[in-house]
Amino acid sequence: MTLPKNVAELQHENVVFELECIDRMYMNLYVPQLTSAEGVAAYFRGYKGHRFASTKEAVAMSEGFRRQVFDFAERHGIPIIRFEKGMRKDDVMHKRLRKFKAPEGVVFIGIAQEKARVPRTIRKRFGEGEGTIPWIDYTTAMVNHYYFYCVDEDFGAFFIKFCSYFPYTGKLCINGHEYLNRQLARRGIEFEALDNGLLRCANPAAAQRIAEGFGEKKIERFFRKWLAALPHPYPVADRKAGYRYRLSVLQAEFSLTQIWDHPRHGREFFEEIIRENIDLGRPETVQLIFARKMRKSTVAGGRCRTRIVTEGVIPSLHVYYKNTHLKQYHKTGRRGAGLRTETTINNSYDFGVGRLLGNLPKLREIGFAANRRMLEVEKASHDCRVGAQTFEALQSPATTVEGQRASALRFGDARVQALFAVLLLLLLLCLQLEGFRNRQLRPLLAQMLGLEENNISPGRVSYELRRLRLHGLIERIEGTHRYHLTAEGLRTVVFYQRTYARVIRPGLSIIPIGSCGQDLPVIRAFHKLQSEIDAYIIQKAA
Repeated sequence: MTLPKNVAELQHENVVFELECIDRMYMNLYVPQLTSAEGVAAYFRGYKGHRFASTKEAVAMSEGFRRQVFDFAERHGIPIIRFEKGMRKDDVMHKRLRKFKAPEGVVFIGIAQEKARVPRTIRKRFGEGEGTIPWIDYTTAMVNHYYFYCVDEDFGAFFIKFCSYFPYTGKLCINGHEYLNRQLARRGIEFEALDNGLLRCANPAAAQRIAEGFGEKKIERFFRKWLAALPHPYPVADRKAGYRYRLSVLQAEFSLTQIWDHPRHGREFFEEIIRENIDLGRPETVQLIFARKMRKSTVAGGRCRTRIVTEGVIPSLHVYYKNTHLKQYHKTGRRGAGLRTETTINNSYDFGVGRLLGNLPKLREIGFAANRRMLEVEKASHDCRVGAQTFEALQSPATTVEGQRASALRFGDARVQALFAVLLLLLLLCLQLEGFRNRQLRPLLAQMLGLEENNISPGRVSYELRRLRLHGLIERIEGTHRYHLTAEGLRTVVFYQRTYARVIRPGLSIIPIGSCGQDLPVIRAFHKLQSEIDAYIIQKAA
């Protein structure tokens, strides 16, 4: 008996480039002494010397900070944008970043109204019949936040935001891949970038060393540099008295990107992983991935689970442990593809680690180890490339139908597999009855192939529709430009697309050609599936 290989073994045999890198980091900015109501009271009474502990004294500070922001923008010619409801901040940044030519600086300042935890002054009564005195308590309020979207010469694009209300907490968002790309370019090392990753690099070892150098000390220096360059809510005297910002890790993403030698088989390989590893969310498996002993409360609370998510036609596998999220998906680029495994730690306390930036090395160790253990835990019953040559050899050559030449539909061809998958998707979208058009097929086919829609012309889609029609898999609805699957087309697409990775490739090595009888369980199951689909279509048409 041959034991199934784990995904780490299969990846080792077929990966040409891999990189471990911190991806996005989202950090809190806070003044430690001002995180509690007692600390705020001590600031106003003990440090500022006011008679009462009241946030009323912070009004002038807030107004001064607001003036600093607008004066800074006017002095440096920086645009100010008020974010409206539904406006995506990243889209605004990407649009303006394309026009920003300076090596570093502030691209624009955004203003958004958001919820924040802020101290408020209330009147509190002590004892019966006694008067009230001012008292500070933390609450939630909708207040303005100032977003500084910037570019750093070493760290690339990032943003830092400040709450406009005392004690002016904030957030810092940076990206490890942005840092890596900048450093590779500065060193003259040739590379090709993916969206948040690398497709290839002339010096992989150097790229990995640079990624590992993205640490807490560099981040701290970078943060202090920009804190000194931007408007600061606290005057210099307060900072000298110890009221200085510190960083804590709110969210950190640790990614492993592995690029395959044969990208056209990548999607099928990943779908094989999903099918055979849907039970990864079981507590006994989760504790292996994250190296944590499962408590009954964690298991009973549903804080260990697996989820399959499909965005458009791109599936992804998700495993959850408490507040930690491990995601795996097929990552595509114009000239290659690979597997992305990514652990996002949203609460370092899940692993008994503090949140201060100094704990980043420990969090890095946990995140990258979880990615590797995920690959070791996952199983695949066979390598998805085995049997592919035999399968492709069985495909019919180009034929002539009714005097017209019909190109072959080789199921081993990535474009044909993508086309069949889109036909199934259109069927699930209930377009079988009303039919589908060229313009409905085109964007889905482009997404399935990992291309931009404008890279597939309407003429190319018309070619695909023509050969499907000549082979009898689809037919045009009379008097329209719409098509629907024929009965033969439905059987062919469902059977071959869904069994390509699960039955045909491994089965061809053990089932002699021509010996397949009509009473096999798979044939009976297919007829039952066909009956259920026919019944569903009739029900929808009624």
